Amino acid sequence: MHLVLLTAWTALWFAVVEPHGGFSWHYLRTGGELIYQGTAGDGTGGLNLYAHHPELQMGPISFLTAGLFNPFPEATGQFLAAALMSLLGLVIVVLAGRSAAHHFLGTGTNHQRLRQRVLIAGLAFIPMWIEVAVRFGHLDDVLALFFTALAVRAVTRGDAALTGVFLALAMDSKPTALAFVPLLLALPREKWLRAGLWCAGLVAVAWLPFFLGDPQSFAAAKFAIPNHPASALRWLGVGDPETPGWDRPAQAALGLALGTIAVWRGRWAAVVLLGANARIVLDPSVYTYYTASVLLGTLLWDVIGQRRLVPWWSWLALLILYGSVFAVPDDSARGLIRLGFVALSTAYVLLWPVRERGERGRGRGRRRPPARTDEGPAVGNGATPGAEPPAAR
Repeated sequence: MHLVLLTAWTALWFAVVEPHGGFSWHYLRTGGELIYQGTAGDGTGGLNLYAHHPELQMGPISFLTAGLFNPFPEATGQFLAAALMSLLGLVIVVLAGRSAAHHFLGTGTNHQRLRQRVLIAGLAFIPMWIEVAVRFGHLDDVLALFFTALAVRAVTRGDAALTGVFLALAMDSKPTALAFVPLLLALPREKWLRAGLWCAGLVAVAWLPFFLGDPQSFAAAKFAIPNHPASALRWLGVGDPETPGWDRPAQAALGLALGTIAVWRGRWAAVVLLGANARIVLDPSVYTYYTASVLLGTLLWDVIGQRRLVPWWSWLALLILYGSVFAVPDDSARGLIRLGFVALSTAYVLLWPVRERGERGRGRGRRRPPARTDEGPAVGNGATPGAEPPAAR
């Protein structure tokens, strides 16, 4: 029933937003046309794409996928892409529920309460997902977050190769997914090398041809956007009119550092939230679709990182980050609100005591996800040994 309700909720938001959606789809459509040009056309496509079009800040996987919709009339292709991206939002909610079910396998978790957490958090997640998928049509963010959710699923199953593959595909869709790489460290230590090699290898396969084919492709990394008055960056004292040269590397470094600390503290489920926080606190722009990555982070934290019935972080993120866009007219005040949310949520997930799912790991107290999933739920609470938990079906 929770999936039926979430599907209806998604269809409602899709119907409301789609007639006025696709704000940024033209970037994907253009990139999809250029990347398939090869040596044809005016020479600005194929492997020369990023050298001649630094404004196209999406990854090659996003353009290859977007190009699949180009044979359709523009309006039809946009509609089909929006429908597919909306469906992926539902799949992400299912993946979050299944990841949580496997993470808590054998701990006597009440799976009915888990389904309720997924439902309540999903109701907050879907509106922001429709924002990025339908209103803006940002296929790159959609694919990056979808592959990240698949990586989380692989982590809970202890699958090193798939964790590395999915994280690589996320970065090949949008470079900002680099902040989610600390998920690799949530695997058992002996699997780090295997996962890292798969991840690095697939990132190299996707990106190196562009940089080797045309060294001017590095210009895309220097593309600057205006520093909006409502950005948290302004409150940090950065008054530059455009993106400072140090800003993008600092975003990546901060996300990687916070994610690594989260794993070290036994809160690996917070990696995506912390990576998204690093982006919005240091990004010069304030597009509402940025909040979708935060909502994926709160979804994962609410259903995997803690056991409270009410996933209040998901709703706090929705109301504070998205609601303030409409309720707070002053740019500076909205920037302070963004900064405050990042500071509060980061401090909470890293420092607030959480209920452990099992024994602490050796040495530093790291809490590992299970490396195997063929054990049954705890016997004695109505569960059948070896059966798949209801929330994972």
